[in-house]
Amino acid sequence: MSADRPAQSGPRAWLAAFGRFWWDFLIGDTPELLVGTVVAVGIVAFLAHHGAGRALTVVLLPVLVVAMLAASIGLARRATHRTSGPGLD
Repeated sequence: MSADRPAQSGPRAWLAAFGRFWWDFLIGDTPELLVGTVVAVGIVAFLAHHGAGRALTVVLLPVLVVAMLAASIGLARRATHRTSGPGLD
């Protein structure tokens, strides 16, 4: 706990801890995964609501999830390469 922040107790401390847990759980180190998930589910929900075929929505969600994970891996790989750099072992 920081010296400049007074100690909290009771419901306020519980609420702050609850909020920190969900922030770390949902966002954590990779906020792009949360954003990608919300976008993918939103696209599929929009298509399903507007009469797109069931087969399209059933196939599209896994395709969007795989694309999102590939993009996340690419970002992580680029970040790792940028921080380590060639010859900096």
